[in-house]
Amino acid sequence: MICLFSGRYHVKSINPDSYEGSIDYDFGNIKVVDVGLRKGDCSSLPHYHLTQYKFSDDDGWYVLPGQQVTIVSCSKQVRSHSYISTELCIVTEGYHSYAIINAHPPDIEDFCTITWSILAYLRYPENRTISYNDIHDAMADGFEIVYWPPQPKLYPFCFLGFRYLGTKICTRYNPSDLPLDTSHWGTALYTVSDAIFIFAHFLAAKFIFGAPCVLILLIYKWMRRHQAMDANIEEFLQAHNNFLPIRYSYSDIKKITKNFKYKLGEGGYGSVYKGMLRSGNEIAVKILNKPKSNGQDFISEVATIGRIHHVNVVQLVGFCFDYSKQALVYDFMPNGSLDKHIVYKDGEDSLDYKKMYEISLGIARGIEYLHRGCDMQILHFDIKPHNILLDQSFTPKVSDFGLARLYPSDRDTITLTAARGTLGYMAPELFYKDIGGISYKADVYSFGMMLMEMAGRRRNVNANAEDSSQIYFPLWVYDQLGKEEELQMVDATEEEREATRKMIIIALWCIQLNPNDRPSMSRVVNMLEGEINELQVPPKPLLYPTETPVDYVETEIELETLSSSSSVPTISSGHWYEHDNKIAESCLV
Repeated sequence: MICLFSGRYHVKSINPDSYEGSIDYDFGNIKVVDVGLRKGDCSSLPHYHLTQYKFSDDDGWYVLPGQQVTIVSCSKQVRSHSYISTELCIVTEGYHSYAIINAHPPDIEDFCTITWSILAYLRYPENRTISYNDIHDAMADGFEIVYWPPQPKLYPFCFLGFRYLGTKICTRYNPSDLPLDTSHWGTALYTVSDAIFIFAHFLAAKFIFGAPCVLILLIYKWMRRHQAMDANIEEFLQAHNNFLPIRYSYSDIKKITKNFKYKLGEGGYGSVYKGMLRSGNEIAVKILNKPKSNGQDFISEVATIGRIHHVNVVQLVGFCFDYSKQALVYDFMPNGSLDKHIVYKDGEDSLDYKKMYEISLGIARGIEYLHRGCDMQILHFDIKPHNILLDQSFTPKVSDFGLARLYPSDRDTITLTAARGTLGYMAPELFYKDIGGISYKADVYSFGMMLMEMAGRRRNVNANAEDSSQIYFPLWVYDQLGKEEELQMVDATEEEREATRKMIIIALWCIQLNPNDRPSMSRVVNMLEGEINELQVPPKPLLYPTETPVDYVETEIELETLSSSSSVPTISSGHWYEHDNKIAESCLV
C-alpha cells in the first residue's frame, strides 16, 4: 500500500532500474491502482481523484504518460463520440453517466458534473470502438509512477558578490563536486534562507535604484502637464488682453487681502478672502485650487464675465495669473449668498416674502441677460442659491461661471460631452436622452428648482418632513395648488401670498420634464412682472422619463462638495466652450 496526495493505492509491482534494488536510491517504476477498483467488476469505482497535474518536482513523484479518464454525471443525454456510456455498469437514477478520455474543460457540457477522475493506460481494441469495460479494465490495471529523490536547487551566480550561509564569502563551483557546467562560476544555494536572502537583496536594489527614477519621471510629467496648462492660459490671456479686466500680480493680491487675513469661506474651488482696493472699495478674492481641467475653469470664468456689466451679474474687478497662483477678484457682497437666506428661521432676521420675490425677479433678469443680452449666448449650467450673491441692498448677482459655456445666439441646441451642474438643480436632459436637446432651457430648469425653494422657504428635498408626501416639495405643492389650499406662510400679507403663489406656478412651468414645455427666461421675467390671473397652472411635473440615462463614457466627471454652504455635489467637466476663439464684446448694461 502507498499513499499519494491523501489517497491510498495498492502497489502491484516495483521495477528498479539499477543494481541497488531499492526505489529510495534509483529511479524505479512503481505500478499502483486505486483501492476502490476491482478488475472484472465494472461497477467498482475509484475512491480518490487523481490527475497528472498533482505531480510536481518538489515531492520527487512523477507519473508516466498515459490517459486521463473522467467520469461525468449528466442531467441530459449527450450524443457525442467522446462521451462513452457507462450505464451498464454505473446506475445513477435520473442521470446519465459517461466516461471521457483526456477531457478538457470546454469538453464538459454545462449540464454535466465531474464525479471521478483517474489515470490509466488504455489499449484501443481493433475493429471496434472502445467501450467502458475496456476503460474500466485499464483503470483496474493501474498506472505507473516513478520516484526521483529531490535534488538541491543550484543557482549559478553570486548575488552582489557574496551570499550569507553563516559565512560572508563568495565561492566558486568545484566541477568535481557539483554537476554544473564548468564554464560558469557561482554559489550553490541549498536552503530556503538563500532564496529569501536573494529576494530581499533584489527588492532592496530595486528600491534603491528604481525609486529615484520613478520619482524623477513623476516630477517630469507633473512639470510638463502644468507647463502646458500654464501656457494654454497665458496664450488665452494675451489673445484677449484688450477685453479683459485688470490683471493683478500675486504680490498685489497679498497686499489687497492683507496677506489673506480675513477668510470668508471655502469650497471645492478654493478659498475666498476679503480685501480692499486703494480706492477703498471692498472686494472678495477667490484663490483657486490648482485646476484639474488644463485651466479651462479659470479661462471660462474670465472669458464669460470679464466683459459683462449687468446689475444682476457679479462684476469681475480683476484677476491674477501667476502660473501656479490663480485668483479672481469680485465686488464684495456683504450679505453673502442666497443659500443662507432661503430657509425661514424663527427669531432671526429673515428676508420677508416681498423681498424674496424681488430677488427672484432680479435673478431672472440676470439670467435672461446672459441668454439674450450679448452677441454670444452664455449658458451658466450651475444656477443654484449658493451661486447667487446679495449686495448691501440685497440686489442679487449671478456668480460662479466656472461651468459656463459660450455659444452663438442663433444656435437652438448645443453639444456637451459630459453632464455638468449640481445635483438637485440639473436639468433632466443632461442625464436622459430623447427628451430634448441641451439648450438655455437647462438654466431655466435650474432657476425653477431654485425659485421653488425661494417660494416655499425650504429645500426641495426634505427627508425629515413630518408627512411623507412633503418629502419632495414640488410635487406636494402642486397637489396643494390643485386643491386650492393656501400654503403655510408666516406673517404674510395678501399681496405676499399672491406673489408667492405666482412664484410657485412659474417654478412649476420651469421644471417641466420636456425642455420645449419650459418658458424662456424672457417669458419668465414677463410672468413675474405680470398679474397672477394671467397665469395658467402647468401640467404636473414628472420626476424622470422612461428612457435610459445618457452614457458619458469618454469624459471625466468629477464630484465636488462645497463645504462652505452645501453638501450637494457639483458635477463639472474638463471641457470649455466650443468657440474658444470668441469672446462676448460690448455686453454693457
